[in-house]
Amino acid sequence: MTIASPLIAIAVILGLGIGAQWVAWRLRLPSILLMLAAGLAIGPISVLVFGPDRGPVFDPDALFGDLLLPLVSLSVGLILYEGGLTLRFKEVSGVGVVVWRLVTLGALVTWVVASVGGYFVLGMGARVAVLFGAILVVTGPTVIGPLLRQMRPRGEGGAILRWEGIVIDPIGALLAVLVFEVIAATHDGGDAALGAILKSVALTVVVGGGLGVIAAVALVEILRRYWAPEYLQNPLSLLLASLAFVASNAVQHESGLLATTVMGMVLANQTRADVRHIIEFKENLRVLLLAALFVTLGARVSADDLGSIGWSSLAFAAILIFVARPLGVLTSTLGTSLAWEQRALIAAVAPRGIVAAAIASVFAIQLEGLGEAGASTLATHVFAVILTTVAWYGLTAGRVARRLGIADHDPQGVLFIGASPWVRHVAITLQERGVRVRVADSNYSNVSAARLQGLNAWYGNALGEHATQEIDMTGIGRVIAVTPNDEVNTLVAQRFGRLVGREHVYQLAAGEARRGVSRELQGRRWVADDASFSSFAKVLGGGGLLKVTTLSDEFTYRQFRTLYGNARVLFVLSGKNRVSVVSTDKTLAPETGSTLISIVDPDELLMPWAGDEEPDTPREAE
Repeated sequence: MTIASPLIAIAVILGLGIGAQWVAWRLRLPSILLMLAAGLAIGPISVLVFGPDRGPVFDPDALFGDLLLPLVSLSVGLILYEGGLTLRFKEVSGVGVVVWRLVTLGALVTWVVASVGGYFVLGMGARVAVLFGAILVVTGPTVIGPLLRQMRPRGEGGAILRWEGIVIDPIGALLAVLVFEVIAATHDGGDAALGAILKSVALTVVVGGGLGVIAAVALVEILRRYWAPEYLQNPLSLLLASLAFVASNAVQHESGLLATTVMGMVLANQTRADVRHIIEFKENLRVLLLAALFVTLGARVSADDLGSIGWSSLAFAAILIFVARPLGVLTSTLGTSLAWEQRALIAAVAPRGIVAAAIASVFAIQLEGLGEAGASTLATHVFAVILTTVAWYGLTAGRVARRLGIADHDPQGVLFIGASPWVRHVAITLQERGVRVRVADSNYSNVSAARLQGLNAWYGNALGEHATQEIDMTGIGRVIAVTPNDEVNTLVAQRFGRLVGREHVYQLAAGEARRGVSRELQGRRWVADDASFSSFAKVLGGGGLLKVTTLSDEFTYRQFRTLYGNARVLFVLSGKNRVSVVSTDKTLAPETGSTLISIVDPDELLMPWAGDEEPDTPREAE
């Protein structure tokens, strides 16, 4: 029953991990929870179902042996590298002190509370409890990232959580290493020298930070001087990050995580070379790594470990969730200007992930070799914390953020890049139906007119460096590029696709002749292949109508088509102002009760009415 082929195992891991993320996206559930569940299903749960004699469906340790932990460690290092690429200093220019306090004071509070809880609640020995608390300091991008994507928080809280999750990993790993070295040095009654501990910290910072900077500078020079073709730049980036991780760990134990984090941060904040294509590649790589890591993590939990999660484990997890985290956040944000809603959000998000599991697995084996009492339960309790915190925060963090009014779980708003007169007409019509609307344009006359008409308008170049930070994206889930320039529309689709997802970015052709822009580079085609900016401007500027029609049992979509002929349906609004943007790649089949917003050309009506009166049709919004 157990998978014996590594090739089949890899296919199963990736299939389950990516499938779990897809199901989570469809059902709007936390992906980390479903990935862990998939791993548990082929691991300990399969043992409980089929019996211990037939073994688990997937046993990572038996299949990959001594290669498992090194592969996990390198994967975590690459995830931290990708996370570092997203850390821009300007994001936390006003709240950098909060991040610094969270990874120092907040980490210290978590360490103390977790250590005390491990000793009194879980019955660990004092030394193992201190190491246990140090391991649980980390949160990590493997668990924070998916939660933030699902929550979509507004304000500084999301940036603070992302920074904390990435920066705390190397700090927590270093803290755990130092505690372990003290335990090893004093195991037989020896003394832990303070000088040796300080030397270890200094070496970690110098070696890890130094090699990270060197690797980043090397990659910048390669990109800036065009020493490598474009198709090799992403592999070279991956190679340099891996070399920095391995070399740093070889010189100083567990300093590789710091090296990859620093490398990513340096690349993200330099301006000498364009690294956007590398960031996009690393985002895709992260999806695969997360899929593999979480399924593997779930499968590594033994049936005994799963069965040992009892009231004491749940009580300890409750202490972490309701005592350690709020207390750490309170300590870290005292005296700052951070809004209480953002503080509450940060206090409501602190799951533990793969880094804690990897560190616990390594140290549990080494402590057992030293004969340390209670070492065998270390990994079991860490896994229990991971499972309970991931489940709790995965199910509650989004709801807390929405209750606080600082999250867009499923934003329905529309951002129009372009604010020409006919676009403003469409935007106003949407806004009057309760849809959140933003417009942006580099033509000040268009922006001024939009503001006078009551639209929230941004003046500037949507392709400018700070556009995605300056445009108010609160409640915006869809972007439509409607400028009279095909190339600009395509670039807008590419840029904003990274912000809201490529599936939510649309563009309209500028004119009837569409040459020179590859279709694969464009966003989804809005309305129809033969629809264009110039044709819509011509229709609406020449007597065309922007119709708002609500379908009913008496007036169906088929009847709408019969009456209005070749009307161009732009949007379909359904219950609670859910917005469907009409595109060429999906069939339009609006249901009864839906509201259609469409452009009607009187010259193309199949059944034009005579005189000034329309035929008996359902009441339409004015």
